[in-house]
Amino acid sequence: MSEQRIVAQFEIPYRACLDGDGAPLGALPAWVEDGELLRRMYRMMVRARAFDTKAVNLQRTGKLGTYPSCLGHEATHVGVGAAMRADDVLFTVYREIGTKFWRGVDMLDVLLYWGGDERGTMYRHSPQDFPFCVPIGSQMPHAAGAALAIQIRAERRCALAFIGDGGTSQGAFYEAINFAGVKSLPLVCVIVNNRWAISVPVAAQTAATTLAQKAIAAGIPALQIDGNDLLVVRDAVGDAIERARGGGGPTVIEALTYRLSDHTTSDDATRYRSAEEVADARRLEPIARTRNFLQSRALWDEADEQALKAACSEEVDAAVKQYLATPKQSTDAMFDYLYAQLTPALRAQRDEARRFAASGH
Repeated sequence: MSEQRIVAQFEIPYRACLDGDGAPLGALPAWVEDGELLRRMYRMMVRARAFDTKAVNLQRTGKLGTYPSCLGHEATHVGVGAAMRADDVLFTVYREIGTKFWRGVDMLDVLLYWGGDERGTMYRHSPQDFPFCVPIGSQMPHAAGAALAIQIRAERRCALAFIGDGGTSQGAFYEAINFAGVKSLPLVCVIVNNRWAISVPVAAQTAATTLAQKAIAAGIPALQIDGNDLLVVRDAVGDAIERARGGGGPTVIEALTYRLSDHTTSDDATRYRSAEEVADARRLEPIARTRNFLQSRALWDEADEQALKAACSEEVDAAVKQYLATPKQSTDAMFDYLYAQLTPALRAQRDEARRFAASGH
């Protein structure tokens, strides 16, 4: 009889700090005693949602290009931003405005980008961060490459990459985490599992019980967290970043959340998911949960809420006014920096674009 034995076993832990109503599930991390940090994180979540609402309205009125709403993702985005240090390097997909805002990206920059102006990717306060990545999964090898550079330079910082649930089905995801595992790179990967890759549910794209377990094949520690729980996101990602900075290698974190909006403004989610499903998810949305927690600790009240909403509205309106008043780029911007010398075909395209722009169309 041939020998048969188990050669390896694995587990995926799950972490959460708050229940669906914002009540603690047990002892909380020590940093939670910093009330001002908690207030700042909550303010950033509300700020991101105020901007998000306005951006959708701008697109609907023809003043912005196709836009991907972050409604329901605010805890994951802000929690990640709060865990990072200023010299870390961020790689986003296309929805993580809360993380970018936390790291100092201006609202104007985000508006310019989704208005088709590449000047919106020149981040003044975090120039090492990479711009939004619309192709699915291609940011992952870039992040692994940045982490390799950090390692070669013996720097105490890390690269952090977001990817969606659908993105984990891409070959680029597996290639990047495999490389990160082999090289023990200072890379943290946050999988934002919002349950839908456009119209494709998670169950239709993988037979895996969790997305976090995809890291096991790469030899990378992984865990799953409640992505609508601001406290656990900040804590779990912070732990992973400190591990990466200290030479402990990469970590993959799956954050469970829900996309309360359409995939983008060109999508109609009512065609593939029920109103009941969305309503159930909305009851667990992160902003109300975080506000409940703050109020239970006497860190927030109705006056604070109204003042914050007024301030956010004023800031968003000012950014929109500046965006609408920004002169458009020359069509030459599409061709600048492609090559030291443009090819004949690209020169012809540039000249045609100039003629088209001059005609006023």
